[in-house]
Amino acid sequence: MPRARLILGSTLVAAVTATAAAAVWSHDAAQVATGFVADILCSQTFVSGLAPDRVLAETTEAMPGVGLIGWAIAVDVDRGRREVTTTLLGTSRSRAVHRDGLGCTLVHDDGPVDGAPPPVGPLPPPELPEIAGPETVSAADPAVARAIEHVFAEPDQPPLRHTRAVVIVKDGRIIAERYAAGVTVDTPLLGYSATKSVFSTLIGILVRQGRLAVDQPAPVPRWRNPDDPRRAITVDHLLRHTAGLDVGSSLMATLGSAFDKVNRMKFVVRDQAGFAEEAPLATAPGSAWNYNDANYLVLSRLTRDLAGGHASDVLRFARRELFAPLGMRNVTLQFDATGTPEGASEMLATARDWARFGMLYLEDGVVGGTRILPAGWVRYCATATPDAWVGYGAGWWTNSGDSVGARKRIGLGMPRDAIHARGQFGQYVVVVPSERLVIVRFGTTGGDNDITGVSRLVADVIAATRARDAGGGSTTSFGN
Repeated sequence: MPRARLILGSTLVAAVTATAAAAVWSHDAAQVATGFVADILCSQTFVSGLAPDRVLAETTEAMPGVGLIGWAIAVDVDRGRREVTTTLLGTSRSRAVHRDGLGCTLVHDDGPVDGAPPPVGPLPPPELPEIAGPETVSAADPAVARAIEHVFAEPDQPPLRHTRAVVIVKDGRIIAERYAAGVTVDTPLLGYSATKSVFSTLIGILVRQGRLAVDQPAPVPRWRNPDDPRRAITVDHLLRHTAGLDVGSSLMATLGSAFDKVNRMKFVVRDQAGFAEEAPLATAPGSAWNYNDANYLVLSRLTRDLAGGHASDVLRFARRELFAPLGMRNVTLQFDATGTPEGASEMLATARDWARFGMLYLEDGVVGGTRILPAGWVRYCATATPDAWVGYGAGWWTNSGDSVGARKRIGLGMPRDAIHARGQFGQYVVVVPSERLVIVRFGTTGGDNDITGVSRLVADVIAATRARDAGGGSTTSFGN
């Protein structure tokens, strides 16, 4: 296959993003930038099948103000070898390689890449009934169609939405979906931090199996010394981001995160979970809320080790216990170089598969009469974490409690009982139990990740489906 080379000039604003804003933190700064670019380009080129220049352009628009070094970064997309290499001023170099069944991995010169994919075979019949046929489902209700049209429409001023997919499931069936050009029902889309909700779910499965307990210390070998204050960190602390690990924050997309260690962990070191486990405490476990990816990388390592210790083991476990029962047929988990899944931000799945995942929480953790999650797990995930001002539970964003974030979303029209998985740039899986709704919206959006537009989408769909159910037709006006 021919090699495609992209030499990126001033348009590569995405070279240093909020996720990789640690570009001035240390002597590894340049590799943070090149590592981020290699990572997103590899996964969205070789797993999603999107054009790399499109990925860069849309990510660029979502990250204004951080393109001062764009002229200095060169990107080489080698389609024959299925790898992406990035360099900064010809010095710092990062390389991401695609492997069948394992997605893309940043490779390093200080050790081999671990992980062999499990044997490929057909999934068993799902427990979850089919949610649609093979063709794209167009909205039969004009009000629903207008609601979707609004979330695809671009505003007059940036940030642009770049919506890639919307899927709406009501009472177990897709009632409408829409995809951007180049995206189909079969396109795997990167969830970014929506992946955390998936790994919270895998932890829930391990709890149901009696292999973990949320209120017990996390079984991390590095923390077993009786004199180690990290021994007090529980699984609940990790799920809720209250473990207190001193790695900075993954929450804010600002240049202030330039000094955080979390991005060095993700884009420079080969053993990401090991980096997280070695971090000292910034605060006592359970005493403060700080959203960061280190918590979920530790949980990812626990999941891998309890599944058998290798990438292939955790793939088999996730496939058998979660993806197969839900009929999630096109999922890619990505790994670091040690074979630990990057459960903080690196799962790709089709929009329909993300919707199937949301339906597990709509059904209180039961699918086809089979209990996947422990009784009470959904309620536990939806219970607000004290001091989490954004409104966050255990792996899910929540409108319960009285947080600033919950009040904002409710004010925008999202119901009180709604929970959602959420990822950077506007990835959403919204679950509304009271309305029997799951709404998926994926895109590449800057600013507030279009929470205003997504909340309006939820409110408009609820209004439309209530009117339909009441026999009132589709006369609702949704404004501008």
